[in-house]
Amino acid sequence: MTKREGQNESTKRKEITMSQNHYRVAIIGAGVMGQRMIEAIAKHPQYDVAAICDASESRAQETAERAGNAAWYTDAIRLLDNEDVDLIYLAVPPKFHHPIALAALSRNKHLLCEKPLANSIEEAEDMLAAAKAAGVIHAMHFPIYYQSLLPVMQERLRELGEIRRIDILTHFHQWPRPWQQVPWLAGREQGGFIREVLPHFIHLTYALFGDLQVIRSHVQYPPDPLACETGISAYLELADGTPVTVNGLANIAHQEHLDYRVYGTEGTFSLVNWTNLHMGGQNEAPQRLEIPLHERLIQLLDEFALAMEGKKARLVPFEVGVKVQRILEDLRG
Repeated sequence: MTKREGQNESTKRKEITMSQNHYRVAIIGAGVMGQRMIEAIAKHPQYDVAAICDASESRAQETAERAGNAAWYTDAIRLLDNEDVDLIYLAVPPKFHHPIALAALSRNKHLLCEKPLANSIEEAEDMLAAAKAAGVIHAMHFPIYYQSLLPVMQERLRELGEIRRIDILTHFHQWPRPWQQVPWLAGREQGGFIREVLPHFIHLTYALFGDLQVIRSHVQYPPDPLACETGISAYLELADGTPVTVNGLANIAHQEHLDYRVYGTEGTFSLVNWTNLHMGGQNEAPQRLEIPLHERLIQLLDEFALAMEGKKARLVPFEVGVKVQRILEDLRG
């Protein structure tokens, strides 16, 4: 992080701390991401968890107790009807985003949604239209965007010279991963690593370089018609024609490995396994850059608070979520 970026972040944190506004949050979906958001809210002075909703009654109740005896529900519509909240955090599986989001937006609630935005491009566009009509703050959670790595990548991009190619590699020994053993992630309807992992790198490409399009894509599926993909090979292009390749495989004899690599005429940088940024010039072995990492969910909550107060904020709106959704659908064919 540069000195200027550090100063800007410090100024924002001071601005947030000085604000007297306080926000009540409803968490809809108490799985892994819901739990992480609850932990982040507990550390943030401007937010409280007011209500929890999950399809599992026991998990909803237990989570609500740990979150400070918040109200709990198994029906999202009942929560929306009964609770006075400012912000909805939507962390349910993708096929449930659309109906719950429309219900929240019809009640003029600010909405923070997990990726992908929806389970189809039609649903994503519908959610965007509803958010615009409601006139509320709408944003998506793309973790890399709220991490200190992205500003460094954006600043040092110029050192690479003319960009020649971008390679995205996603290899998994097991899918779903051991810590993600839920049926929907293994299913073709809404699971698979294309929907779960590739949105991060599609959005990163958009954040660094702008629009892109799928030229061709080949997806491998197992014999079971209900099971998600096991592989993908795809070729995309940036608006200027720069090639972007996708190489994804699951259930292989290989440790999980993720690599987002940008090749330029003067250098290369590579984001490995989410948080390790490597960079090297011509005839140099790439070296890992020591970049202090901050809590990305705290950063996201900071930005959302600024937006709710009518101030300039750095968020990923649903408009961008629709762009990512379109690429996902084109990749899946």
